[in-house]
Amino acid sequence: MREYLLTLCITAAVTYLLTGPVRKFAIVAGAMPEIRARDVHREPTPRLGGIAMFFGLCAGLLVADHLTNLNEVFAKSNEPRALLSGAALIWLIGVLDDKFEIDALIKLGGQMIAAGVMVMQGLTILWLPIPGVGNVALTQWQGTLLTVALVVITINAVNFVDGLDGLAAGMVGIAATAFFLYSYRIWYSYGIEAAAPATLFAAILMGMCLGFLPHNMHPARIFMGDSGSMLIGLVLAAGAISITGQVDPDALALFTGSEKAAVHQTVPVYIPLLLPLTIIAVPAADLVLAIARRTWRGQSPFAADRGHLHHRLLEIGHSHSRAVLIMYFWSALIAFGALAYSVNSASMWIVLGVVFFSAVGLVLLLLPRFTPRAPMWAQRFVPPRYRRRRRAAGALVQQAEPGNSEERAPVAAGAARVNGATAIGARSRFLDRR
Repeated sequence: MREYLLTLCITAAVTYLLTGPVRKFAIVAGAMPEIRARDVHREPTPRLGGIAMFFGLCAGLLVADHLTNLNEVFAKSNEPRALLSGAALIWLIGVLDDKFEIDALIKLGGQMIAAGVMVMQGLTILWLPIPGVGNVALTQWQGTLLTVALVVITINAVNFVDGLDGLAAGMVGIAATAFFLYSYRIWYSYGIEAAAPATLFAAILMGMCLGFLPHNMHPARIFMGDSGSMLIGLVLAAGAISITGQVDPDALALFTGSEKAAVHQTVPVYIPLLLPLTIIAVPAADLVLAIARRTWRGQSPFAADRGHLHHRLLEIGHSHSRAVLIMYFWSALIAFGALAYSVNSASMWIVLGVVFFSAVGLVLLLLPRFTPRAPMWAQRFVPPRYRRRRRAAGALVQQAEPGNSEERAPVAAGAARVNGATAIGARSRFLDRR
């Protein structure tokens, strides 16, 4: 565990320290796009944060290669080199997109090539454990297609959710934490060495997200851009592929009694192949909804809009920070709920706990609809959002109910002029009486 923690800390430190210089480089390089209609930030913000995250990944792999126990991962497996090759390719495509905004189909092709590079170096799904059936071996073409599909879906799921300050890095960091605990348990509790690469990938991914978050929290000083979002999506997918397609349930059968029991024991890590990832179910759901919404409207599935889950949270009245925290909450509930179920699937308390926290999450989700209003005598002691509106100008604006903000401005200005004229007239009458 100490070597994993050291790798995590080195990755986080390198990412954190390099993000500041990368921000200055992004400003000089002109990687500061203008504000778009779907953006929620108000000032141009530099991108290319993925540069710092990529060098954090390289530092983590380099340190792990020189540690006593983690060095065996590099000696017995080619998966770390496969990850680095695919990550370098997808990172380069992301950097070009952050600077020049390349076409979506070109990015999709690059994602498939990066996944193919990892498959060629051995990071692929060899078999598919199915609950109730057992271990199903895959042909080379089946494993390749499934691996490429999982990588592409995960990358785009993370990329789609990267819409608010700190959202993507925080959600992937939560997913990586749950994934690290699960793979570490498979590695050390059952002694299955095939889970070691996935554990290393999860630790490095945690460090990348933790090192970048301080610079990316609201108000963000730098965005990770596609160079960062596609990178962390690929690393997360690589960990899922490694532990799902490389860990043989027959080895777990020695501890659980049978192959079917072993498959059932690892259900939470096989569900990712269908969603594609339980640990990032929220971004995956956002991806599916976005594709369905845009296709229904006759648009390209890659056409950007303001219909994502985080945009809807802002529209119903949540603040920027609270919307991010709500997304964190649901991601943690799903990820750690699946982790707890994998540890003890027979416990009813786990199910009841998930149901209880789901109810809490729904209350938090609908909180703006139940915002209480403080009584008149307590107006000075509560935040502005709990105060009652008493201004005459506000009343005139509400009575007029114009169709858009351009009409609302003249009404508000007129109300202000009326109030000002009334105040001036009252003061002149007071002076005349004196």
